Amino acid sequence: MSAVDRRAHELDTIAAVLPMERRDELAELLTDQDVATLRHLVNEGMGENTLRALTSDLAYLQAWSLAATSKSLPWPAPEALLLKFVAHHLWDPQRRQEDPQHGMPTEVEQNLRSQGFLKAAGPHAPDTVRRRLATWSTLTKWRGLSGAFTSTALKSAIRLAVRATPRPRKRKSAKAITGDVLAKMLATCSSNSLRDLRDRAILMVAFASGGRRRSEIAGLRKEQLTVEPPIAGEDSPPLPSLSIHLGRTKTSGSDHDEVVYLTGRPVEALNAWIAAARIEAGSVFRKVDRWGNVSKRTLDPKSVNDIVKQRAAMAELDPEEFSAHGLRSGYLTEAANRGIPLPEAMEQSRHRSVQQASSYYNSATRRSGRAARLL
Repeated sequence: MSAVDRRAHELDTIAAVLPMERRDELAELLTDQDVATLRHLVNEGMGENTLRALTSDLAYLQAWSLAATSKSLPWPAPEALLLKFVAHHLWDPQRRQEDPQHGMPTEVEQNLRSQGFLKAAGPHAPDTVRRRLATWSTLTKWRGLSGAFTSTALKSAIRLAVRATPRPRKRKSAKAITGDVLAKMLATCSSNSLRDLRDRAILMVAFASGGRRRSEIAGLRKEQLTVEPPIAGEDSPPLPSLSIHLGRTKTSGSDHDEVVYLTGRPVEALNAWIAAARIEAGSVFRKVDRWGNVSKRTLDPKSVNDIVKQRAAMAELDPEEFSAHGLRSGYLTEAANRGIPLPEAMEQSRHRSVQQASSYYNSATRRSGRAARLL
């Protein structure tokens, strides 16, 4: 077995914990030590989202190093290479028009673009550059080494480069999927086909559970669901209720078991899908082929995003304006519109940052408040 085949096999063994695409390409790109590091992190129980981000960043750094220097990523990286990384990714578009050598060299850009590592034109977002440098620094420390990531020169280079690359901050979803928008999307799931039942359950569960992240919806398993006592109503029959044990999430601590609750229609939609798909254990949301067969394979997070966009298009909405994250921002925006106290909404959304969660409340209040209606 060749070294590449061996790395591909080792990556396959951790794929259940760390979902990855393009494993054959990663096997050629990453070194034995890189793969060993990933296996170690999986065994240590690091969260899937963090591992996925680390793997993606490591693959990009390796590809960039090979394209820019014709050498594999060095450990530890010299300060000059870190400065080169900043110069290649944060640059002034106007100066680029005057000086073609400014920013990332054309041959490096074409190399990365041909491998699928570069898609959008222009400089990178500063947050992306900072995150990849942080990943580089973290992986360096895990190897028992130290780098120049805190050097004054690097900090100055980043600060000056950010000033030269003005980029307006955009939300992950251009528009929030509030109650009225969600109703239009759900109207496209009106049949009893497996695909409609699944998509209806995904939209309702993701929204009603506090705006769950697409990775949490894609990774939801039957074992995480617990039937709770029905919720009694004054003038209506008791409503079905269940709890979702999220375990460790992006914002929870290692010893935290996050739990959110569903009541009423979302529970009915989820139960209808589970019964129709005959899901007794394992992944809740799965692929449905063109013939209506339910796969044993779970949906990946991208598929959840695709479903949101497809349903938006079917509802005659602009799919470019909506994404899976719109369910998360939409939940908080709808809660604000309905006068639900912020702490209560945060209990369901599991936001840790009051500042981040309150931004949706502030936007809703400002939009409908007196200050916006002086004329």
